[in-house]
Amino acid sequence: QVQLVESGGGLVQTGGSLKLSCVASDHTFSNFAVAWFRQAPRKEREFVAAISWNGGRTEYADSVKGRFAISREDAKKTAVLEMNSLKPEDTALYYCAAGLDSGTYDDQYEYDHWGPGTQVTVSS
Repeated sequence: QVQLVESGGGLVQTGGSLKLSCVASDHTFSNFAVAWFRQAPRKEREFVAAISWNGGRTEYADSVKGRFAISREDAKKTAVLEMNSLKPEDTALYYCAAGLDSGTYDDQYEYDHWGPGTQVTVSS
């Protein structure tokens, strides 16, 4: 079973940028769609962005469109979430997830493999 580990979280001021990485344990990663979800305190986990197994399709939550960009580099077993113009409401624990590509990307139940998360905190 592929394992995922996120990194790159931290504390940043409003308007700043962060780059999150998700590294997989093996090359089966290249067969999976990959997504980022986030969960803020006392809120449900929500979809942020996803990329199809071949990188040909990306989807974003309306709240992050134009600010976040997802990409993947399968040779490095890595997916990246670049986050710009960060806002305090982006503060959350960010999770990387991977699963077989069904064409539905914003549903957390489509993903079988999850990382432990990396914390992003945006100060006002």
